[in-house]
Amino acid sequence: MTWGNKKNFLRRVLFTVTAVIVLLTACHAKKAHAPAETGNTCTVTIRCDTILENMEALDPEKRDLIPADGVILPETEVTVSDGDSAFDVLKRACLAGRIHLEFSEAAFYDSVYIEGIANIYEFDCGPLSGWMFCINGEYKNYGCSAILVSPGDRVDFNYTCDLGCDLGNGVSQ
Repeated sequence: MTWGNKKNFLRRVLFTVTAVIVLLTACHAKKAHAPAETGNTCTVTIRCDTILENMEALDPEKRDLIPADGVILPETEVTVSDGDSAFDVLKRACLAGRIHLEFSEAAFYDSVYIEGIANIYEFDCGPLSGWMFCINGEYKNYGCSAILVSPGDRVDFNYTCDLGCDLGNGVSQ
């Protein structure tokens, strides 16, 4: 075998090995992220209707972002896989609904902090405003990435203008 033939042979072997690795990686990724079986869903909503009662406190530049009924995402079925958190289903719902989502890692709490949804951020409607979430009507005292969801759960992300008091879950000032 001449050097030219050896070189071509090595190129073909390298190409084949690379192709096999790419295919195996792609197959593994699809398997790891395959959607859950039918029926493994939860319901997600995103609302900011508390702002409607507090428009005077809202940053004037944000007025056009507030839906007339305060509903950013109506009840939407989202696929749930084992180990999914409330944050996972929020990301999935926002991606599918093309809704802007901004968050930051809160390493101290080993969780994620929701900074803004649909370009509505904490403090946009006063010093006690921001995003809160509840699962099956119960507000949690943990970050949304620390709470796992199950099929059939209802996950609501709600904007508060009064540290949760306007949502029925806050600390009185």
